[in-house]
Amino acid sequence: MRVIFSILLLFSILFMPFYVSVFLALLGMAYFSFFLEAIFLFLLSDLFYGIREVRFLDSVFVSFLIMTGIFILIEILKKKLKFYPKE
Repeated sequence: MRVIFSILLLFSILFMPFYVSVFLALLGMAYFSFFLEAIFLFLLSDLFYGIREVRFLDSVFVSFLIMTGIFILIEILKKKLKFYPKE
């Protein structure tokens, strides 16, 4: 199931609007344990479609950095919640 979801996320990053990819990545991070595929696929997205953002210190990897922060936050929250199994 995780492989199919990763392929679906890759397809959404390549061919669908950005907000669909963000929604699927957040869903995957919440459902699967340690879903690093989302971070690497957003790095791929920034490599393909990224442009320099002056607001973010001329960084091209804006969505990658934001998704990395969200990933860390979600993993910390998963450890605090009771309905996720302890690893």
